[in-house]
Amino acid sequence: MRAAIRTAVLLIAAAGIASGQTPTRQKTDPDRLGMTCAQISKMTSTEWIAYFGERTRVDASNASSSIPRSAAAYGKCYDARTDALAASLTRSGKGPSKAARADFSDLEMALKNFETKALADAQPPADPQKRAYAALYEKQFRCQFYESYERKIAKPDAAESKPAPSLQLPTTAKDTAPATSNQSSPADSTDTDEMTKAKNRFGELLGALPDDKLHELHAAFGEVLGLHELDNEMRLAVYRYAIFLLEPSSPESSYSPPF
Repeated sequence: MRAAIRTAVLLIAAAGIASGQTPTRQKTDPDRLGMTCAQISKMTSTEWIAYFGERTRVDASNASSSIPRSAAAYGKCYDARTDALAASLTRSGKGPSKAARADFSDLEMALKNFETKALADAQPPADPQKRAYAALYEKQFRCQFYESYERKIAKPDAAESKPAPSLQLPTTAKDTAPATSNQSSPADSTDTDEMTKAKNRFGELLGALPDDKLHELHAAFGEVLGLHELDNEMRLAVYRYAIFLLEPSSPESSYSPPF
């Protein structure tokens, strides 16, 4: 009997050791609907959110809970891809310096501060869907930050020979008024036209706010653009993001989420 008990104890102990050596299977996010991030990332965020709604049989009555869930799932996959890029750049030794990362961290805080104020001041007030899209939209900035270093590795000569110009943020409320056409130049007419269009729309949206809110948002926007070195691509993205936050949600919005 003792021999049998000893044998049973040894078998249990061996099973425990074996199970301890077995890798723990990571829990999958149920809101990914059984798909990998690689599969989800092949869709745009708009396509994924629509697909999620179809698969979960969402109708207009409960879309307010579905969109935040699906947007959050997409955002996690988007972040994972950015994390992989950041790790790759770190291994290569070609990534951003500690000072550059600190400056970008400050930029993210300024963007979040502006977002909070813009969503609070938007008319009509932002609903959960708008806030979910806003949280998804802001993830582009971190991705663009690391992608700019990736481009320098791919084309170092082009990146070094032509540094991106940095536009200056207006310092008074009246300077956010629509830009005039004489600000364009033939050399970069396409970029300038897009920037002018964005500045015009942003100025319109600010101008529609009461004076106290206008000044509050103008000051918060100054914290974003006025204190950080941004290339034209990132600067235009910031304007589009600000417009997205301030515009009412509708199919006719000037700028939908960019991915």
